[in-house]
Amino acid sequence: MSTRFVTFTLDARLYGVRVESVREVLRGLPRTRIPLAPSTLAGLINLRGQVLSAIDLREQLGMPPHTGEADQMMVVIRAAGESVALLVDSIGAVVDVEDDQFESPPDTLSATSRELLLGAYKLDHRLLLALDVDRAVAA
Repeated sequence: MSTRFVTFTLDARLYGVRVESVREVLRGLPRTRIPLAPSTLAGLINLRGQVLSAIDLREQLGMPPHTGEADQMMVVIRAAGESVALLVDSIGAVVDVEDDQFESPPDTLSATSRELLLGAYKLDHRLLLALDVDRAVAA
């Protein structure tokens, strides 16, 4: 059985979320910072009148802050009955993976990262790290 993922990069690693969780992909939407909010909450965005939380996935996964010159992109997902924007470095493609490509999260990742992943899919020349959106949003 195959599963379809929307892919994106964070710190040169390829991540993915199941396509049925994704509402849309955005670029350059201004965020409003929230004083005293956890560091994983990058702010709030106004998406056509709907206020959404923006989660800093780099912070959530224990990665260094984004330092690239290009603006981060946002993947708006639906998790636990709410829409949330995930900040990512860049958007990839939609890929289909098969169940026999699936592995547990690699031991080389930090414990924080492994807790937020469903696992990894072996692609031709790299791994696709499948994000558990419910855990990523709840953490």
